[in-house]
Amino acid sequence: MFIHELGLKAKDKITGIEGIIVGRCEHLFGCNTYGIAPQKTKEGKRLDTEWFDEGRIEIIGKGIEPSKVKVEKPGCDYREHP
Repeated sequence: MFIHELGLKAKDKITGIEGIIVGRCEHLFGCNTYGIAPQKTKEGKRLDTEWFDEGRIEIIGKGIEPSKVKVEKPGCDYREHP
């Protein structure tokens, strides 16, 4: 069971990394982690999504509604992953 919703603006309590929760993962041993995609770039380059344990996440804002980024055809098209 997850306590944070996708699309919320969040911050890692330890590193201070801020962004939007774009993913959640439930692990076999009971730990939930969340993927936070930073909204800022470093020197014009997009920063990678980082994953953090549930207890490290602090919700700091509304972020974006998942319906605003939903596409007609679900799934991802990753060219590097056939």
